Amino acid sequence: MEILIYGIGGVGGYFGGKLAKAGFDVSMVARGEHLEAIRQNGLEVESINGNFTARPKMLTDDVAEVPVPELVILGVKSWQVPQAAKAIKPLVGENTMVLPLQNGASNIEALQEVFPGKNILGGLCHIISFIDGPGKIKHTALEPDIIFGELNNSRTDRIQKVKTIFHTAGISNRIPEDIQLEIWKKFLYITTFSGIGGLTRVPIDKIRESEYLYDLMQKTAQEVKAVANAKGIPLKEEHIAKAFELVNSQAKGTTASTQRDLMAGRPSELENFNGYIVKEAEKHQISTPVNGMLYELLLPMEKEARKSRN
Repeated sequence: MEILIYGIGGVGGYFGGKLAKAGFDVSMVARGEHLEAIRQNGLEVESINGNFTARPKMLTDDVAEVPVPELVILGVKSWQVPQAAKAIKPLVGENTMVLPLQNGASNIEALQEVFPGKNILGGLCHIISFIDGPGKIKHTALEPDIIFGELNNSRTDRIQKVKTIFHTAGISNRIPEDIQLEIWKKFLYITTFSGIGGLTRVPIDKIRESEYLYDLMQKTAQEVKAVANAKGIPLKEEHIAKAFELVNSQAKGTTASTQRDLMAGRPSELENFNGYIVKEAEKHQISTPVNGMLYELLLPMEKEARKSRN
């Protein structure tokens, strides 16, 4: 199977590296110093599960050089998905599967603007990893896994084939009963504290210690659930309870990736998280005052980050 990894950051670098290391036909698209370092030394992955170096079958900064893939794994940020979809569109053939692994609940919708539904899988992953220098990926926490499936949750032959490939590469994976619900369960957890973290600029333990901020997180989660339910996603109170079990179990000093981007003045996934809830709520005539407040207070920082990037 020809596999394209588009976005060689913490997610694409780790999982793409595992697939390349296992001997699969992996193409990677990278640029600049990252590209040159991988070309010279391979993709170096430092992991809590053991370090390894991988060399993809093809490494390029030109998508046109990549052979038509049967599977594309998108490792970019949620806000980069529309641009990434347009970039890979010439490569997506009749039988190509596009698997997004970003945080957020809008990635499938963004891909549907570019590709027929038959080309799109639903997916998410669990891993804490990041670029630790040109050509270097660092995996620091969580047991890496991929959860994926057909948008209609059918157990197709192609889904089983992908599952076998992940298993062979040593990647823990699961095909759930309802992939959309799984995506929203993670989205609920991430959105619950990433915006508040970005605004307060303190780690999760400091937020937990504040009765006011903890209550704000709970209200954020309830608004996410309301929007999900309006869209036909069966998020329940038990899922909010599970999300807060995760919040309460996080180690001192833990921050969210969107929070770190906001604090560093980088473009973040604000629009895809709190912003997405606000906009979807408006469509369904649902009141989301907490997400609205977080979004509007963080938006000036987001605009400045994007302005400086252009």
